[in-house]
This record gives sequence, C-alpha cells and structure tokens, in this order.
Amino acid sequence: MGYTDAERGAMARALELAATPGVPLGPNPRVGCVLLAHDGTTIAEGHHRGAGTAHAEADALARAGDAARGTTAVVTLEPCNHTGRTGPCAEALVAAGVRRVVYAQPDPNPVATGGATTLRQAGVDVEQGLLDDEARELNRVWSFAMEHRRPFVTWKLATTLDGRSAAADGTSRWVSSLAARRDTHRLRALCDTMLVGTNTIAVDDPLLTVRDEDGVPLPHQPLRAVLGERDLDPGRRVLNADAETVHLRTRDPHAALAELFARDRQHVFLEGGPTVAAAFLAAGLVDEIVAYVAPMFLGAGRNAVADLGITTIADAFRPVVTDVTVLDGIDGEQPNVRLTMTPRTET
Repeated sequence: MGYTDAERGAMARALELAATPGVPLGPNPRVGCVLLAHDGTTIAEGHHRGAGTAHAEADALARAGDAARGTTAVVTLEPCNHTGRTGPCAEALVAAGVRRVVYAQPDPNPVATGGATTLRQAGVDVEQGLLDDEARELNRVWSFAMEHRRPFVTWKLATTLDGRSAAADGTSRWVSSLAARRDTHRLRALCDTMLVGTNTIAVDDPLLTVRDEDGVPLPHQPLRAVLGERDLDPGRRVLNADAETVHLRTRDPHAALAELFARDRQHVFLEGGPTVAAAFLAAGLVDEIVAYVAPMFLGAGRNAVADLGITTIADAFRPVVTDVTVLDGIDGEQPNVRLTMTPRTET
C-alpha cells in the first residue's frame, strides 16, 4: 500500500533517534522506533542505547503501554527474531497488538533475521524499504560486518610527498601535523579495534589509545590488537591498563579478522607499519584508506607500504578518492591533506 506522509516523517525521526549522541559504537546496530496512531500522531518513541539495553521497539512499547495496540511501528531496522540479552522484538510487537510495521533496512545478521516473516505470519501488515539507504549509511560498518562476517578495515597512513612514513634513521615523529594527529584520534574513536604489528610495538612503543585535544584518554577505548608471532616486551606501553590489549599470534590477516569478529569487533583501524599494510592489501582486506599527506620530501627511508609484488604500472593498486580535505596548520605548521579512498572492488 506504500507509505503515508506520517510514516515518512516518522522514519526520518526514527533515524534521528538512532543517531542519538553518546550511544556506544557496536557490537549492536543503532536503531530508532516511532509508534504512530491511526491519525498519524506519535504515541511513543524509542531507541537502542547499547548492548544489554532495551531494543528500540521494546523501548517505544514500554513508553506507550496499552496505547501501543493498533499502532504502526516505524523502525530503522527489521525487528529482530532471536533471543539474546533481550527477547525478540518481532514477538514483542505482536504481543503489544501493533497492527502495522514499516522498517527501513532488512536485518543482515543471520542470527537475528526473520522478524518480518514472524510479523506477517501473525497477521501484521509489513512494509520494507522506506529510507533504506539512509538507514544503511547510519550502520555502514555494522552492516558490512554482518554481511561479510568480518570487521570493516580502515587503513590509516601518514606519508610524505614521496611516499615515506619514516626517515632513513627510522625517525617518524612527526611526519603528520598536529591537526592530522588530532583528526586521527577522531577517527580512532569511531572504531572498536586498533591494530598494529609486533614491529610497530617494538620500534615505536605506541599507546594506541584515543585521546582528546589535551591528550586525555577518552572514557571508552577501542581494543588494542597486536598482530604477529613475536613475543611482546612486557614493558611496552600497549600492555598498560589504559585499554584492553589482545595479542593475535598469527601473520595471516584473515585469521586475525576472524578472531576479532569472534570477539564482536566490527571496525578495525589499521595503523601498522608497511609490512602489515601490504599483507592486508594483498589479501584484499582493506575497505577504506585514510592517508595524511605532509608537504615534505625525505628522499629515502621507510616506505608507507611494503612490496605488493607490482612490477608494471598497469597493475598498480588504484583506490578511488572519495574525499579530499585540507587540514589547516596549527602553531605555524604547514597544512596537511587528508585523502579518503575506497578500493575499486568490494572485498
């Protein structure tokens, strides 16, 4: 039967609710729900506030009480059909007497999908697809992880104009500007895992935490993951109490991502050195590239990425640029350029 104007407006509002600031990233999607009366007025609203809390539909139903009977539930994601920390939302909607459900994005999680079928079998009118693209963008990383059964990987690198990440003597502080480093922390905060190799830990001794502009660690920290078979020096800063750390004793990017996915991790921020970066690129496991380019030449030193086995220009790895941003210099520094890119083919 299509959608009413009230349902379109309610879906836009549900997307706003789903994007409420302060909701922890992962492992659950961001979801919003609006309950509408027959005349299109709003009865109740709800949104999910993180793992272990009520789902958006349950939140809205609780606020509506008996007034939920006969309403239309407008939801950004297909109501779930499984019992986890909370009960199935599809069954809760049926039990509350909701007569119609309009949702945006089908649930790509094979564990939770099937809610639409449950609703239809119970006689509820169901429509799918309203503002689907907007809903998918809201949960871009989560949707990717559910569909591909592995985390989304963002590779971040800092490089000079001639593609160097460190000078010939090994020094790399600072290739990128203060503005670029602050921007990196902003992007780190959007991920649930930081990943580097054992050599980066041995040489650079990074903290791998997310910090504000004053260098103060944020309350919620991503998992710090170290890739490689070499033992870690127990005195390295990555092993301190600032955040959880896991040592992935493998050199295989596929195995590393499988282990992280098993830990409910969905967005890996790859900040390892050139060898780790090359391994992920060769395996086709880089989904987004963020490059900070500084206006300097070194002429020699460590490359931003190790040998990819490319011997001719025709075989060059050519990511597609999706955004170019100039980061203004701070305290007299030269501006840096941030390039955001995506591989040409889906991995």
